[in-house]
Amino acid sequence: MNPPLASGTNGTLKVPVSRTRVEMTQLVLPEHTNAMGTIFGGQVAAWIDICAAISAQRFCRRQCVTISIDSLQFLHPIQRGHIAVFQACVNAAWGSSMEIGVRVEGEDPMTGDRTHTASAYCTFVALDANGRPTPVPELLCDGEDERLRSEEAAERRADRLLRARRR
Repeated sequence: MNPPLASGTNGTLKVPVSRTRVEMTQLVLPEHTNAMGTIFGGQVAAWIDICAAISAQRFCRRQCVTISIDSLQFLHPIQRGHIAVFQACVNAAWGSSMEIGVRVEGEDPMTGDRTHTASAYCTFVALDANGRPTPVPELLCDGEDERLRSEEAAERRADRLLRARRR
């Protein structure tokens, strides 16, 4: 059962991080792999984008578009026939944008062993019915881990905005 929504001091909706959680699984088939029998990085990126989009929509209950996927790092390959597991949640929200963190694990279906294979931070913007940015709810962090992720997301956002101004 999802925790209840709350209202912020200015009447804005507060959504708990737990309502934004997504776990998505994909079987890694031959068409998803390269000549080495491991998953294409582009396929992982596409599934990250889908998983993050679901999290973003759960958070604001609006259409959302990807603005960026950054810090995508591939740590280990996922083999053909294994399971790709994607876990996402909203880390922080500002105005009309939000950062979603996605963790990817490869799971051996015969043993159940999981290996952390990739991570990424995705930025999304919520859109109104006219396709324009629209305000998102306030994110309600519960616990030290969620608060820390939110603080780290704010630092990454500041870096992204600085890089954008330099262009």
